[in-house]
Amino acid sequence: MKRAFLSGNEAIARGAYEAGLRVASAYPGTPSTEILENLTAYEEIYSEWAPNEKVALEVALGASFAGVRAMASMKHVGLNVAADPLFTAAYTGVVGGLVVVTADDPAMHSSQNEQDNRNYALSAKVPMLEPSDSEECRRFTKLAFELSEQFDTPVLLRTTTRISHVKGIVFPEDPIKPKVPEGIVKMPEKFVMLPVHARKRKLVLHERIDSLREFSNEFKENRIHWGERSIGFITSGVSYCYVKEAFPDASVLKLSMVYPLPERLIKEFAGQVEKLYVVEELDPFLELQIKAMGIECTGKEVIPAWGELDQYRIKKAITGKEKKLFQSVELPPRPPAMCPGCPHRGVFYTLSRLKVFVSGDIGCYTLGALKPLSSMDTCVCMGASIGNAHGIEKALGTKVKGKVVAVIGDSTFIHSGITPLIDVVYNRGSSTIIILDNRTTAMTGHQGNPATGKTAMGEDTVEIDLEKLCRAVGVRRVQVINPHRIDETEKVIREELAVDEPSVIISKAPCALLPEERKRKKPLYAVDTELCTGCRVCLGLGCPAISWSPISREEAIKRGREKQKGLSVISEVLCTGCGECEIVCKFDAIKEVPGDD
Repeated sequence: MKRAFLSGNEAIARGAYEAGLRVASAYPGTPSTEILENLTAYEEIYSEWAPNEKVALEVALGASFAGVRAMASMKHVGLNVAADPLFTAAYTGVVGGLVVVTADDPAMHSSQNEQDNRNYALSAKVPMLEPSDSEECRRFTKLAFELSEQFDTPVLLRTTTRISHVKGIVFPEDPIKPKVPEGIVKMPEKFVMLPVHARKRKLVLHERIDSLREFSNEFKENRIHWGERSIGFITSGVSYCYVKEAFPDASVLKLSMVYPLPERLIKEFAGQVEKLYVVEELDPFLELQIKAMGIECTGKEVIPAWGELDQYRIKKAITGKEKKLFQSVELPPRPPAMCPGCPHRGVFYTLSRLKVFVSGDIGCYTLGALKPLSSMDTCVCMGASIGNAHGIEKALGTKVKGKVVAVIGDSTFIHSGITPLIDVVYNRGSSTIIILDNRTTAMTGHQGNPATGKTAMGEDTVEIDLEKLCRAVGVRRVQVINPHRIDETEKVIREELAVDEPSVIISKAPCALLPEERKRKKPLYAVDTELCTGCRVCLGLGCPAISWSPISREEAIKRGREKQKGLSVISEVLCTGCGECEIVCKFDAIKEVPGDD
């Protein structure tokens, strides 16, 4: 039997390929990004990065209408953006199978919240499958396409960070031959959700859910593992793995379809165990539905409703005892930091000096909120920076004139920043918006976006001109800067803060980690220890290449600077040659040095 060692995301991509997937659309976001990245390796599948998750789902839905199997993948907050088409797709149903992958992030490893997207299945009335390991990711993806076509519905496939990224053994199978329809069939009563049609489709939706409830009782992936019956667990997803490790001898009902629930199967299981626990990460999603069935169970009274679970937290929550196999090691804290040579650093250093209020956005530039830059004051969701700045301006008027700036990345601007910029122009605002264009979607691993000129499949395409785009929506003042030139950056920001109309500054410099940037020969910088006064101004950049080296009192006296505490040091290994430190040093102590060829 063939075997492979794949992460959950890789296994989902493999399962989709085996299921005959034809069209895949996604927006990158941890922990879901690698699904589409792996799909691009299959030539039979058209794969694309969409401008945002709403567009991704609409593209996949259109492909489904055309009769082929399609998939949209996104992180949990991305489904908020795609909720509009999702809820109506539940009414229209499908032609070709349609699977929507939502990757939740308990403990917020890379997210601004830890919402539980199982609630979307209940609210939109679409079935949801939840795998527990990589092999189930592969199999459940194939099952999801089959269920989608069998019940004429989109199907949600939910993973979490652990399932997405942990690797396990999978057993690949040969792919089926994808359907190739001759053309699209007109079905306005199914596809056109005018109220007259939607009312009929709502009845279809309820009938479908009733059929799915009955199906879930016989669904072979909802299965009981009988053990000791003094204690029983109902669980799903990665929590099932934790329960089996914490209580290997207990009876467990593993739910793989978490909506709709198999009521008959649950009642059968609950009636044969003495004490019933419901173990799930985040919300009491299963627990509330099980209690609504009239079944007595214990859940969030003892199981934490936040963060990731593990076998130790579950064991302690239920028994009050905690026994770990390995001794815990306290690691020193390592706060994240912008990379050496990051083009965002110059902008945030300048904003911190100007002491303006900065409404921020989602991206690696959100690290500008941390010390020593400490120059971001809001961060809510993709695209919110511009709307937040406009709202602050309208609330406080002249009191904040010249004191509020919105910052947003290039990919995020295209995702959901264009419409709030139009709002600023249309409603006679005067906000200053800085678009941080680092030529990639950096935070999620350097994916292309419409401003980069590269598709997900590596093909050359049209590159959106951000300057022309901003002018096209009515912004008359648009300036482009190189953020590494800090003096110029400060001058331009001051200019635009002073005007009484909307303005956009495009901070344009490539991410230092792009392959072409890493290959490019760059200058190196070093500290002249004879000229360094220990003023620490360069440390205010927060560059990991610059560190502080204390000196003794004797050394300070020897240098003729009795109060000097130390010297700045630049690592030649980490230095990328951006030159920002040379600009901020007022004592000419930082100088360019010849680098190796």
